[in-house]
Parts: sequence; structure tokens; C-alpha cells
Amino acid sequence: MAGIVNYIKDSFDELKNNVSWPTWQEAQSLTVLVAVFSIIFSLAIWGVDTVFSKVIQAYFNWIG
Repeated sequence: MAGIVNYIKDSFDELKNNVSWPTWQEAQSLTVLVAVFSIIFSLAIWGVDTVFSKVIQAYFNWIG
């Protein structure tokens, strides 16, 4: 049990003293960037899925 406690203490110490945290402005701009990229990526996947769905549906209508 002492090993787990030491691990947690060391983890907090690492986060507090050795991690280079972004400024609030950087964090906000990166959050917006991730949100925009996620929306664009999901729309692209939706488009590809729609096209493939129509192609497969046309194929099965053609053969059957």
C-alpha cells in the first residue's frame, strides 16, 4: 500500500514541478482548435459513410 501512496505523491510532485503547463490563452486557443478539427473530421467521416452507404445500397439493388 505504501508503494501506491508514494506513486501518487511522486505523480503530483511531477505534475507540480516538472510539467510545463500552457498559459490560459494557449489552453483556450488549443481547445478551440481541437473542437474545430473534431467537427471537421466528424463531418468528413459522415460524408464518406454516406457515400459508401449509397454505393453499397446501389450495388445490392443492382444485383438483387
